[in-house]
Amino acid sequence: MMIFVNAFVVGGIICLIGQLLLDVGKLTPAHTLSTLVVAGAVLDGLDLYEPLIDFAGAGASVPITSFGNALVHGAVTEAQQSGLIGILTGIFQVTSAGVSAAIIFSFLAALIFRPKG
Repeated sequence: MMIFVNAFVVGGIICLIGQLLLDVGKLTPAHTLSTLVVAGAVLDGLDLYEPLIDFAGAGASVPITSFGNALVHGAVTEAQQSGLIGILTGIFQVTSAGVSAAIIFSFLAALIFRPKG
């Protein structure tokens, strides 16, 4: 039961930070998104994001900060195995499934619902 509470609290804190960046920091949504992705990347570079995922589960792996985490984690893992070329291949390998899923599900949603444009 605690994993649900941890996920709720950590996910809520990440969302709170994003909302504060929008409201108090007067950042645009694009700047807020970029800031949260970079924060996730920096936290992974400092080996702090994986323990956060272990603690909070989906509360840390679902928000946009986990995208930055995935980019850095994939690059570092592949760089250790394949050298410098692994930096690029690792980024594409780790994030390709998520980006592909987003494109496919967005297309399916556009087929089912009538988008207004």
